[in-house]
Amino acid sequence: MQMTANEVESLSYSRCIDISKRVRWDIENDVIRGRRFDMGEKFLPDGISRADQFEFLNNEEKRFLSQVQGWTYANMFGFVERFIVAKILELTANHWLGDQVALESMVRFCDEELKHQELFRRIDEMMADVMPPGYRFLFDPDEVAAAVLSKSTWAVMALILEIELFTREHYKKSIEKDPELSGLYKDIFMFHWKEETTHAMIDELEWPLVDRQMTPEARDQAVNDVIDLVNDVDGILKKQSEADIDYFTAHIDSALTGEQVERLQSGVHQAYRWQYIFSGVDHPRFTAMLKALTTEAQLKRLTEALSGLR
Repeated sequence: MQMTANEVESLSYSRCIDISKRVRWDIENDVIRGRRFDMGEKFLPDGISRADQFEFLNNEEKRFLSQVQGWTYANMFGFVERFIVAKILELTANHWLGDQVALESMVRFCDEELKHQELFRRIDEMMADVMPPGYRFLFDPDEVAAAVLSKSTWAVMALILEIELFTREHYKKSIEKDPELSGLYKDIFMFHWKEETTHAMIDELEWPLVDRQMTPEARDQAVNDVIDLVNDVDGILKKQSEADIDYFTAHIDSALTGEQVERLQSGVHQAYRWQYIFSGVDHPRFTAMLKALTTEAQLKRLTEALSGLR
């Protein structure tokens, strides 16, 4: 007998629970294990940091740039998970008196994201112990989360899915494969990716449920909200990239020209755009979902908005 759509969804939520139980990890015992960061090792690989594009930097400076970006990379994950938890907790209400399998999978999702926030707070402290003074992560996670959550749930789910899809891409295609990276840094994002796998699966179940409740007019406004969110994210990335380059140039021995500093600021901003926007929105699973949930005109509007950032 063919299963109903609800039965298929329940099986998918059930699979998320099974994976969650299997990959469960502990911050101290599994990830950190008494280790410290080593300033002689890279943090982010060139495939993510794009540090190799700056031919005027020596190898030591490129390694330091990977460490500065690596610090921001960890903080960005702790930062975005603030609004992710809030939105997924809100969506659990749709299952309180219904599918308890779906509810359990989403409660596990939130529990894991809260643990990830704790992990990245811990990593921030550990990096501060070994990195030079003066680094600043500019944005308050609660303030930004409130701004994100003021947008439609449809738009927030789009943002959440693209974030959780790129975590696997970054780890499997770049972090895992780079032999020069810090072993501790690799492990952080290996364990993080393992739990994010099911989070993306749940997003792909929940976003269509949200979409089914939308009027055409509300969905059209939600597309505008996505464009607003992308532009807001890009504004955050620009300011943080400038702060990171200020910090970087304050702690290297080379006297860079004004043109070289401008190249660093522009190049790191572009690297951040790829890291946090395009590696997610260009993911095949994201593009397939977006195409399924939008009209041709809406998709064109989104594409044109993104093309301005490329």
